[in-house]
Amino acid sequence: MNEDWVATIGVALAPWWLMLRELPWMAISIQLILAWIVAVVIHHFLTPVLQRLAAPLPFSRRLLQYGHRAGRAVVFLLLAQVILRNAPDTLAGVEAVRHVGALALISAMTWLGVRCVRAVMHVIIELHPADTPNNLEARRIQTQTRVLGRTIIVVVILIGSGAALMTLPLLRQIGTSLLASAGFAGLVVGFAAKPVLGNLLAGMQIALTQPIRLDDVVIVQNEWGQIEEITGTYVVVRIWDQRRLIVPLQWFIENPFQNWTRTNADILGTVLIWVDYRMPVALLREEAERLCRDAPEWDGRLVQTQVVESSERAMQVRILVSAGDAGRAWDLRCRIREGLVDFVQRRHPEYLPHLRTSSWKDDGDEQLPAGIDKRQ
Repeated sequence: MNEDWVATIGVALAPWWLMLRELPWMAISIQLILAWIVAVVIHHFLTPVLQRLAAPLPFSRRLLQYGHRAGRAVVFLLLAQVILRNAPDTLAGVEAVRHVGALALISAMTWLGVRCVRAVMHVIIELHPADTPNNLEARRIQTQTRVLGRTIIVVVILIGSGAALMTLPLLRQIGTSLLASAGFAGLVVGFAAKPVLGNLLAGMQIALTQPIRLDDVVIVQNEWGQIEEITGTYVVVRIWDQRRLIVPLQWFIENPFQNWTRTNADILGTVLIWVDYRMPVALLREEAERLCRDAPEWDGRLVQTQVVESSERAMQVRILVSAGDAGRAWDLRCRIREGLVDFVQRRHPEYLPHLRTSSWKDDGDEQLPAGIDKRQ
């Protein structure tokens, strides 16, 4: 009975066995399908387990979140390479399929490398949020992370692209034939790639030396704004009126600019007001101090009132005030200026700037001031 059952199974499988022997590509295809199933099953069951184990570890958790699909592709393509390498070399088209598989494996590994770099970038940025009041250190770390991370991504893509191109025999032959003229070609490539390489090196320098950081308040091209984004080639400056100024990275290395938040965000602001010479400065000083005490933008560090200029008509009074950042300083200056103007208008309108004139009465023999002709 058992022998009949074995014989029945053998007769049923015999045609498939003969077909696999006569059609080797079918056997390879079945092995590739099985390899894909194995990769999917491993990914389906192993990924949740690893995620639970990596839950308390931010870097491992984010690496799994960003790279699990790319990792599945790499596992399948590695198994596919093993299957294709074990295939007979006499099989028609096997070399072309092996080459396509190698290219796919290089692409998958490049994809996995890019995703891992992005995962590390995002974890570092999350661990150092910039929405806190004292965010100088966080902005420094975020700027370095973004610039260096994007640079590493470019390098990973370049390495992957170079590895993929080097698998092409035609390109290797072209490279060998051009070896004699490598010096001239290097000069041509150097001149052609100068803007790209310059911005890449400028990005590295900005990341290391930190002349600018994200959310820094800067004056660029006589425009006041904040650093909104730093890419691998340019910087986006968000101007106060919601325009965007796009500046190449290399510009910040080669040109001077103002950074109002280089070491801290504290800043001083000035308010200038013209009044008559008869205006008691003490009254303006008291009113300026009262306005600062009532202003939510004032940080309590400094309020100073001084006469800084005088003309033939009036004197100029400067009120120097302090604030936590440039935005609050602007609002505080406007508040103090409006309050002082209103104070002078309501309480002491007689001390507004006056235009004084003098005249002489000509009664014939009256002595006129020297230099004035009576006949004029």
